[in-house]
Amino acid sequence: MKSAFITGVTGQDGSYLSELLIEKGYMVYGLVRRSSLFNRSRIDHITQSDKADRFVLKYGDLSDSSSLSRLLEKYQPDEIYNLGAQSHVQVSFETPEYTSDVNGLGTLRLLDAIRDVGIKPRFYQASSSELFGKAVESPQSESTKFHPRSPYACAKAFAFYITQNYREAYNLFACNGILFNHESPRRSENFVTRKITLSLARINQGLQNKLYLGNIDASRDWGYAKEYVEAMWLMLQQDIPDDYVIATGQTHTVRQFVGIAAQEFGYSLVWKGEGLDEKGIDEKTGKILIEINSKYYRPAEVDYLLGDATKAKNKFGWEHKIPFNELVKIMVDSDRTLAKKEKLIRN
Repeated sequence: MKSAFITGVTGQDGSYLSELLIEKGYMVYGLVRRSSLFNRSRIDHITQSDKADRFVLKYGDLSDSSSLSRLLEKYQPDEIYNLGAQSHVQVSFETPEYTSDVNGLGTLRLLDAIRDVGIKPRFYQASSSELFGKAVESPQSESTKFHPRSPYACAKAFAFYITQNYREAYNLFACNGILFNHESPRRSENFVTRKITLSLARINQGLQNKLYLGNIDASRDWGYAKEYVEAMWLMLQQDIPDDYVIATGQTHTVRQFVGIAAQEFGYSLVWKGEGLDEKGIDEKTGKILIEINSKYYRPAEVDYLLGDATKAKNKFGWEHKIPFNELVKIMVDSDRTLAKKEKLIRN
């Protein structure tokens, strides 16, 4: 039986990847951090299923080399997926040292643990389209020059290059997956897409008054996370390790995302005003649904990202299937149900 070790197993990508690998017959070992908050809602259904015996969670941390070495020595996985990170770009401006330690040096600690233990797994590093930042060309591909615009992206750039370096220096089968934005109902609420769908659901149920956003003209290449984890797995099944962009090849603004989501709730959204005074108003009722708040602007903005996943399609046949509008609907339907349950609990 093949085995995999996943950091960030409790997150959006980690939960979907765990499901995929278990379905493929893997034994999955997940790294979890000790926390005062018990945050395992995305994987509870796995631990409570008849496949729980192939899903083992162990305490450790990307900031603790000894825990990484100990777990790799004990389980000697065939594949390692490094998904763990301080994953919020805005927060990285407030915690740059911590973000760099976990996202950058954490990757190095894991790579060094592989060498120290003396195993030969296949290694996947979760890179990000934020590496491109102030992109010099569009669409962005594997050959596009990086221009990171946040501590998060700078740390991810180090992780990208140290993964490449260990591949070349130590003949490690290591791949960087440069994944563009990928969303789902399992996305954390502090990410803009999930913030939009959950806030609108709560507004619709009378649980919230308004939704506050930042740069609504930022444009992103958004895909469905459940499809993107398959690309991670496919990278590690190839004969030769390499780096790949994973994207839909389409870009949409935050303004477009919120407009489609609002339609799903029956709102006819119109925008009035400019800059910080701009407001999203329901044309039918005249109610202000959305306001702009400067605290959600980044110190250095990334305005436009659009990925070119041609290489992944040609090398291992991956391409996205769920279109943008359907992705928004999937998230809306999930949060509509969640908000209704929340309303029942409050009442």
